[in-house]
Amino acid sequence: MSKPNSDVQQPVNRIQQNVLAASERRLINWICPRLPAWVTPDLLTLIGVIGAVIIFAGYALSGFSRDWLWLCIVGYSVQWFGDSLDGSIARFRKIERPKFGYFIDHSCDGLTLLLILGGIGLSPWVRSDVALFTLAGYLLLSIHAFLSTHVTGEFKLSYLAAGPTELRFVLIAMTLLMMALPHNAGMTSGLSGFDMFVGIVGVVFVVLFVIQTLVTAKKLAAIKE
Repeated sequence: MSKPNSDVQQPVNRIQQNVLAASERRLINWICPRLPAWVTPDLLTLIGVIGAVIIFAGYALSGFSRDWLWLCIVGYSVQWFGDSLDGSIARFRKIERPKFGYFIDHSCDGLTLLLILGGIGLSPWVRSDVALFTLAGYLLLSIHAFLSTHVTGEFKLSYLAAGPTELRFVLIAMTLLMMALPHNAGMTSGLSGFDMFVGIVGVVFVVLFVIQTLVTAKKLAAIKE
């Protein structure tokens, strides 16, 4: 779930308009001063990846028992903690490593996305091809965000008033529904209701990528650079 650890190109305008941004920032600002010195940005990044591994395991094992989906809920909490605090604690302690942080953070984001959506695709509730399509759509949006950072100086952290944290809540809600409903719920033309939901999210990602690419291209064409 993509979030800048620090900026590679200066100056960069961080655009964050998601619904929970202000509340999340207050929580993070409360947590940062209370973390012990041994909790480093690198450790938090690792914790975020471990959270994604836990999520993957929960979904992958859910074919044996849906009780394993509780592991995913725990994983999302662990992943949020690591992913949301690694860059924040570095900035709070004024120990940023801009190029290293940017590279490692977003490399781990890619692995995290693969683990989460790959795990969803291994569960009985969502087909693997649908999950991988949605992964591709999210990665396209991430590519757009990275490219825009360098060509416009703007790092877009949210789309349609939603960012990584809102997406986690959506995935948690979907996971709770998996616990309550059979994997073939709402089956139509070989696709379950869960398949259609995840697939529609993937389509939204792709459409947003196309729209944002056209908008950015128009902006760049106007300044003739």
